[in-house]
Amino acid sequence: MSRRRSLSPEEADLWRSVARSARPLHSHPLHLPEPPSPSPEPAPLVQAKPRLSPFLLGETHRKPERHDLAPGLAPLLDEAPLRMDANTHARMSRGKLRPEARIDLHGLTLAEAHPELIRFILNAQSRGLRLVLVITGKGKRREDAGPIPQRVGALRHQVPHWLHLPPLGQAVLHVGEAHLKHGGGGAYYVYLKRH
Repeated sequence: MSRRRSLSPEEADLWRSVARSARPLHSHPLHLPEPPSPSPEPAPLVQAKPRLSPFLLGETHRKPERHDLAPGLAPLLDEAPLRMDANTHARMSRGKLRPEARIDLHGLTLAEAHPELIRFILNAQSRGLRLVLVITGKGKRREDAGPIPQRVGALRHQVPHWLHLPPLGQAVLHVGEAHLKHGGGGAYYVYLKRH
């Protein structure tokens, strides 16, 4: 059974005006909804605080605050689960294993580097190589990053993502930052799965 809807204030006013002009058939009183009480006036609007601090004429420029919430690339690679032999990983991290092949992507654009990386990794895996070195370069030094200058490089950040996506994700077992003698923060060790 459907619920009855109540009359809106306009409909109730219209009904009252019609009911006053009509002649009742019975003597019992009509039950009309009471007119709604006037709604209270809304509270005055409060002025919002400006998002920018006031700037006075003649004041020197203030550097904006930077909020980099994303962690750096090295902690993300270190937190990744280890999918290779722990002894081999320890030797690789200390620079004791020598890469069997290397590719230098330093100076290439992202569009040029991606197909080169795919070709290199898939060819290295088909040749039975296990440890290869991918050199990306450290990137440019960014001074406006606060008290600790940071290095920013498009290839340095993009290559680890490419190595985890198809078609390279199926060939790669582990990606880690290279030891200082093999390039440090500007290169990656890529440990490949057996073909």
